[in-house]
Amino acid sequence: MQAGVTPTGQKDKWKVMAAVAMGIFLATIDGSIVNIAMPTLETSLNTEFALVQWVVLAYLLTVTTLMLGIGRLADMFGKKPLYTAGLVIFTLGSLLCGLSTSIYALIAFRVFQAVGAAMLMALGTAIVTEAFPASERGRALGIAGTLVSLGVIAGPTMGGLILKALTWHWIFFVNLPVGIVGLFMVLRFVPAKKPAGGERFDFRGAVLLFLTLISFLVALTAGQKIGFGNPLVLGLLAASAVLLVIFIQLEARLPHPMIDLTLFRRPLFSINLLTGILTFICSAGTIFLMPFYLQNVLGYSPSQVGLLMAVMPLSMGITAPISGTLSDRIGTRPMAVIGLGMLLLGYTLVSTLRVDTNALGYILRFLPVGIGMGLFQSPNNSAVMGSSPPNRLGISSGLLSITRTLGQTIGISILGTVWASVVTHSGELLPGTEVTTAPAQVQVAALNLTSGVIIGLIAIALGLSVWALVLHKRQSHPLEAPASPTQVARQRKD
Repeated sequence: MQAGVTPTGQKDKWKVMAAVAMGIFLATIDGSIVNIAMPTLETSLNTEFALVQWVVLAYLLTVTTLMLGIGRLADMFGKKPLYTAGLVIFTLGSLLCGLSTSIYALIAFRVFQAVGAAMLMALGTAIVTEAFPASERGRALGIAGTLVSLGVIAGPTMGGLILKALTWHWIFFVNLPVGIVGLFMVLRFVPAKKPAGGERFDFRGAVLLFLTLISFLVALTAGQKIGFGNPLVLGLLAASAVLLVIFIQLEARLPHPMIDLTLFRRPLFSINLLTGILTFICSAGTIFLMPFYLQNVLGYSPSQVGLLMAVMPLSMGITAPISGTLSDRIGTRPMAVIGLGMLLLGYTLVSTLRVDTNALGYILRFLPVGIGMGLFQSPNNSAVMGSSPPNRLGISSGLLSITRTLGQTIGISILGTVWASVVTHSGELLPGTEVTTAPAQVQVAALNLTSGVIIGLIAIALGLSVWALVLHKRQSHPLEAPASPTQVARQRKD
């Protein structure tokens, strides 16, 4: 039996999937539904954009910094109690966010809500992995990937409809019925599996990891605003590097570390995580830049932009379960390579966007990107979880989830900065000039150059994935060692 797989009935495993799906969908949709309400929040709460953006940033920072610690706690005390607590905290946090009367209260309750979201995002994959046999893992994780895509698509759409008919408070109240139903289903259907025990929680490692991540994330966030050459940003990046070194040295000495570093001694495990974060960097940077292109250059309305940008997550959502099922039959490595090859094609097409590209041209360029992400993500996630020991499923699931949030933060910060810098330099803009006011041709040229950077990152990911495929084949079919002289003599004698 594969790592983490337990005997589960045919009906029971799908009930577990349905229960976990509630949490996955909630955590995903709430990361996107708030974005569309930013202008409304700024006006309704009588605040400024610099402050209201922390409604989104506080959520993202909290989720990213807590997921690995939660994964470790789940490996020690069980996944069901923490996942159940996550649904309770997230649902209560949604209620408190909806009742907020000031921007400061809203930010504080978003942090509280994000604690629950971190539990849901960190453990959903691990619970699904335990519920399904290895022969169906890819299919199951492909369905989970579809739910993430649906959350990304539904967030802006639902947010727009809610803001048109009701007040902004309802973008949080809408979570309440889903959270309550999800809580009932988790309590009813998710089995409570108690780990062997005997391990201690690494508090020093948890604090060091938190400080490392928060320093890095704040540096990226601030760098986009004040420049990566700013002394504060450089100091935070240096601090995160030093803290990371101290963390690794500490973890290598402890009998019960926060992160079991021996996991990274498995080349295939490390390669899968690295290729995963590279794809999320590219997709997040692209999603961040496209509204500027579609609105400022092509002149589409916000509602039209929302429809056009649904092409990528929609095609990904359709492709993910198909890819997962295929990976169960032909293997995760070949499907991952095919997916990255499709991504490379898609981003190459994206690099040809022009000032006069029409809607069909946009769709045809982004279809391969969405299909490529769908083909790649499900097999890659299955490969990561399949190579994890049973007692490390929680931390492995957390590592897998953090590649998404870290990739989003890095992609938006770095690729956004690359685009803005090229626009400023090529357009010869004066310091302080808004880059979106540059001529359309300049903005598109910068977008094409940024797409070139993305193509380079995907090419690296593809090369690593091909290497992983070769390593996997060597491990599956090792070459026979040459016979010793004694063995040859025995064979002749026989």
